[in-house]
Amino acid sequence: MSLVTLTDPTSQKSEAYRTLRTNLSFYSLDDPIKSIVVTSPTPDAEVAQTAANLAITMAQGGKKTILIEADLRRPSISQLFNNVAQQPGLTDALIAADGKLPLQDSGIESLKVLTGGQQAPNPADLLGSSAMQQLLAQLKSEFDMLIFNAPPINAVSDATVLGSRLDGALLVINSGNTNRDQATQAKETLAKANVRIIGATLINAESEAGFGEY
Repeated sequence: MSLVTLTDPTSQKSEAYRTLRTNLSFYSLDDPIKSIVVTSPTPDAEVAQTAANLAITMAQGGKKTILIEADLRRPSISQLFNNVAQQPGLTDALIAADGKLPLQDSGIESLKVLTGGQQAPNPADLLGSSAMQQLLAQLKSEFDMLIFNAPPINAVSDATVLGSRLDGALLVINSGNTNRDQATQAKETLAKANVRIIGATLINAESEAGFGEY
């Protein structure tokens, strides 16, 4: 897994992430997006990469940003950054519920990371807890942008539980793995949970990845 926005900042992929950042910034000028869950219809290792690269570009654009690991079943954010550890993290903060956040430096200015933490037997319950609501309020008061990496929508309820408390969801569509029926199912699941779909980003397409209203 790589962070192309750091390793190859002049590439087309990096430019696509900057375009995504711009589109998100102008999505609603009257009601700016400040918290996003990044997820996909089906299991896809590149969702974490998408969330991380988007977080990096947000920080590079001057926003005080935090990247949060909300895939508590198969966490991978810690693998993307050489200087962050899996524990302690989100689950530890939720269990303690003392307002102390085990934030870690990403090595990138204006970007903090909150990894997954210890393994949780009940991820969806934790993400829907009152402790999570309090943590979100604390994060929103300290950061300009919250970006969550979440597991696939069609597999577990974690992303919808979390997304209902955020400004919206960004769907990652893998042109090689995601079919139309899977994407439609994910869209309907999010709609039923009253999660605003702010858009979809296409990866592994023959042409440059793009962003659009889904």
